[in-house]
Amino acid sequence: MRVVFMGTPAFAVSVLRRLVEDHWDVVAAYTQPDKPKNRGMKLIPTPVKEYAMTQNIPVYQPASCRDEAVWEELRALEPDVILVAAYGKLLPQELLDIPRTAMLNVHSSLLPQYRGAAPINWAILNGDQETGVTIQYMASELDAGDILLTRKTAIDPQEDASQLYDRLAELGGEAASEALSLLERGKAPREPQVYGPQYQYASMLSREMSPLRWEKPAEALVNQIRGLIPWPCATTDVAGVRWKVFRAHAGESTGEAPGTVLSADQRGISVACGDGRALVITELQADGGRRMAAADYLRGHPLGR
Repeated sequence: MRVVFMGTPAFAVSVLRRLVEDHWDVVAAYTQPDKPKNRGMKLIPTPVKEYAMTQNIPVYQPASCRDEAVWEELRALEPDVILVAAYGKLLPQELLDIPRTAMLNVHSSLLPQYRGAAPINWAILNGDQETGVTIQYMASELDAGDILLTRKTAIDPQEDASQLYDRLAELGGEAASEALSLLERGKAPREPQVYGPQYQYASMLSREMSPLRWEKPAEALVNQIRGLIPWPCATTDVAGVRWKVFRAHAGESTGEAPGTVLSADQRGISVACGDGRALVITELQADGGRRMAAADYLRGHPLGR
């Protein structure tokens, strides 16, 4: 089968790499245009472009996918399947109709749960114990297409969104390759999604989600910290200093008011929460500083109770 791949970030690279390793005929890779970065505003290629070039896969970077010329270009590639993984653009129906066999998307949740932009983060923010990836047939409505297959994985209680992102990228590659095999053999299932009020939409993250509210339970704050890595990160102000918080765990019981600093030593910085337990911060970054263990931070910035 002739496969056209569409993706942009590191997540997509893991999927594309698996297709290459499994010897699928990837005839082209579509990715976002190069973007200027840093002080020199040098154009930086996307991760997918960088990897595709190492594999001699032709790269296309249209500014828009709503152009007749782009559709004609795609038709000329004669794809049996177009596979999308975190491409970053909404695709019109005219493009969805191009492949001869299927237009597929790799989505990092167990659909219909967590349709939307940030499914990995919301699974952790909500304290879920399990998530996974879905290979779906693409439809005009976002993440609403029929399901071809799903693959599940447990979420470790200390795993943050960045770590889970990496694992789901690998799982997504495995699932995508399996989906292509099912299509090639004519055995690919197709299960419609039934979306209801029991499912949550995975809305985009924002900086307004960052501040830790000490009246919340300690475990909820742990999930907030894990779920907002690498951006926008959980934040708090203690003793007049603003920190990003990268690692914490629920600690001992306490009768102190929420927000009270209970201790600050080699074990970390312990703060009272709304459920009568402490949150122990073990890794942080002060404004203008670098990310470090809380114990190391305290050597130069001791806190009084």
